[in-house]
Amino acid sequence: MAEQKPEEEKKEIFSIVRIMQTDIPGNKKTLTGLTYLKGISWSFSNALCKILNLDPNKKISELDENEIRKITEFLKKPKDIPIFIMNRRNDFETQENSHLIGSSLDMKKEFDIRRLKKIRSYRGLRHVLGKPSRGQRTRSHFRTRGKKKSVGVKRKKK
Repeated sequence: MAEQKPEEEKKEIFSIVRIMQTDIPGNKKTLTGLTYLKGISWSFSNALCKILNLDPNKKISELDENEIRKITEFLKKPKDIPIFIMNRRNDFETQENSHLIGSSLDMKKEFDIRRLKKIRSYRGLRHVLGKPSRGQRTRSHFRTRGKKKSVGVKRKKK
């Protein structure tokens, strides 16, 4: 009998690239990989690639240190980005347009909700009650967030 050789398993090896305290799989394209960062949308990622002259189809693991440094610096202080792509337009306190990423986005969102609750606005009250705050219907949905509504008719016992 002939000896059987074990087949070599082909494993896809890719590295992990760390940008702004977020691990991004190296097998992802640049356009897709940047959306792993909290606060980066597809449109922002596309605009970033165009402004920095990066190939959006290039793998994240193929980016060199200089390109990663340029991306990090751009994300800290974005410039030449259209206002409609930014996630913090006309800030309540500073009246400036900015783009927040990561934990700063979470903190600002939490402070905004606290402010709404403190001034007892309609949206703030909806947050306090655990109800939807953007005008959705509540008759047939959102039953798991707040107080449960009984469904059906209760029968009397004889």
